[in-house]
Amino acid sequence: MLSRWVTVHRDGTVSVRSGKVELGQDIHTTLAQIVAEELDVALHRIRMIPMITPITPDENLTAGSRSLEDSGTALRQVGAEVRACFLAAAADRLGSPDLAIDDGVITSANGSTSYWELADLVSLDINATGESKPKAPSEYRVVGSPAKRLDLPDKISGKPRYIHDLDLPGMLYGRIVRPPSPGATLCELDMPAAKDLVGVVEIVQDGSFLGVVATQEETAIAGAELLRSHAKWDEHAQLPESLDEFLTTGPFDTMVIDESGTPGPGRTATATYSRPYLAHASIAPSCGIARWDGANLEVWSHTQGAYNLRHAISIALTLPEEQLVVHHVESAGCYGHNGADDAAFDAVLLARAVPGQPVQVVWSRADELSWAPFGTAMAVRMSASLAEDGSIVAWQHETFGNGHISRPGTANEPSLLSAAYISAPRPIPVSVDPPTARGGGAQRNSVPLYRFAHHKVIKSRLLTMPLRTSALRGLGAFINVFAIESFMDELAGEVDPVEFRLRYLRDDRARMTVLAAADQAGWWEREPAENHGFGFGFARYSHHGAYCAVVAEVQAESEVRVERLTIAVDAGQIVNPDGLRNQIEGGAIQSTSWTLKEQVRFDRTHVTSASWESYPILRFSEVPEVDITLLDQPGEPYLGAGEAAQGPTAAAIANALSNAIGVRVRALPLTSENIVNALT
Repeated sequence: MLSRWVTVHRDGTVSVRSGKVELGQDIHTTLAQIVAEELDVALHRIRMIPMITPITPDENLTAGSRSLEDSGTALRQVGAEVRACFLAAAADRLGSPDLAIDDGVITSANGSTSYWELADLVSLDINATGESKPKAPSEYRVVGSPAKRLDLPDKISGKPRYIHDLDLPGMLYGRIVRPPSPGATLCELDMPAAKDLVGVVEIVQDGSFLGVVATQEETAIAGAELLRSHAKWDEHAQLPESLDEFLTTGPFDTMVIDESGTPGPGRTATATYSRPYLAHASIAPSCGIARWDGANLEVWSHTQGAYNLRHAISIALTLPEEQLVVHHVESAGCYGHNGADDAAFDAVLLARAVPGQPVQVVWSRADELSWAPFGTAMAVRMSASLAEDGSIVAWQHETFGNGHISRPGTANEPSLLSAAYISAPRPIPVSVDPPTARGGGAQRNSVPLYRFAHHKVIKSRLLTMPLRTSALRGLGAFINVFAIESFMDELAGEVDPVEFRLRYLRDDRARMTVLAAADQAGWWEREPAENHGFGFGFARYSHHGAYCAVVAEVQAESEVRVERLTIAVDAGQIVNPDGLRNQIEGGAIQSTSWTLKEQVRFDRTHVTSASWESYPILRFSEVPEVDITLLDQPGEPYLGAGEAAQGPTAAAIANALSNAIGVRVRALPLTSENIVNALT
């Protein structure tokens, strides 16, 4: 129904509701541009409405770089149909079908009217038909041009905008006392010390779930620390002793993802690449707010899927969904399934103890780095058969690791952290993968875009999950592209790596993207220098998103330093070039951090990387220069770009390191430890 998406107001504004949420990726500015274009109104008239269930459309998750492909395409059609409705009403009022629109004012030879005058007369309570034709790219005035971000004025001036800034009437503050290790159970607790703190309203214990509610945030923190010091836990050593061995020894659910052609004879080359568990490591920790008012529950969260969270809470508490409302509120950048949903459920459990009052829960840094779902550790085993002339005649790619999805509300279990620790626990199921047709998980980008006489792709999904894994930006695409592009460099031998790739690329847009990055970086004129290297990486994200090629320039002496990234991107029809550049640059910088530094560390019992010191991320002083070339494709479908740069950037950096020092490092991150291991 059109009115679910768009409302035209008499005051000269247009409210737009999307099923995709703002996570710092600036999608709301881009979607606003699309609607402004189709309605022929100025961009400043568009009001993007934050998601609230059940009012806004349900477009599932904001994930997989699908916001523009899905919601952008939907809103383009909605805008075209709303425009047609108002033109029909204006034609009746003005007695003329020959109409023009400029910033919402509709004119004809007989006079003029406007959207605003007709707002109360035109009903949008009708279903979309798909019959109205959107504007042609040749008519665009807003789409394709840079637009100022709608969210930046508040953020630059420090106005309250994030969920941490919400100050609801009568709000209380909560903190959770996490177990000291995964799977630990509470066996003894002495409450009086915490209860006696002035300002403590309630101590909540439900099985091994433990938290405190207070009138002030600092009191809640102090109460939680007192509870922690008076609690005893039963712990078990259940984490892997050797990550490499754990990843490749099973038990597995193994399946062939794709196979084509017949393998030919030739010399066999093999290599195994790996990445560790990765944390989301958002600068701001997760936060949730809940208010339980008798039978009804209201939740505020920076979740990627408000409808999914509503469903998960409904399952966990056997509460009908119609009694539950979830508001989306912005927070720090989200890169997949982080702790947002878990923090929201923590707040729900505490709010039940203080009916009628909202409770805010903010995670600690240690909780954020230890208890939010991790990006899956993976190993990728590559093999190829080479003809006498060095050409690839057969290719095999096999992934090992846990699945990438344990998101709340996607199965018949809530998959919420604290739901696994309450007295009637709902354990988190072993993570799974979406089907390949929906992008896949571990298998994402494992089917090569390069064309070989034969290829075979196998996925081995682990059936045990010692550390909770779920979606992290790119899912399996990051390591799969890293493995494919590293292996291509190794197989190229003495042949130029870019020329070697072009031999196997049949997609013209892929070839154009590769050549654009190489030309922009001066690839053909590069000069060798001691401890200095150039590397190349390329992929089309998930085979449906943007094409992205990266040239990395690194200096490798006492440590690996990325000096420059040159990137070419084909994301189809460009809506907002500034927004697209920001997405690609942010993804490339994050990938640089993953590639050089990041890894979750643990012993047999505990996650030990619970601080910025033990889980370092890229510093501002280490950020490389990033040069981006955009290849616009007017009239072509929008292509998601938020996760396009991750894999190619990692591969380009690793290939540049190999070029600089003559050693191939196949285990991420590219730390001194892993470089030394590769040397030996």
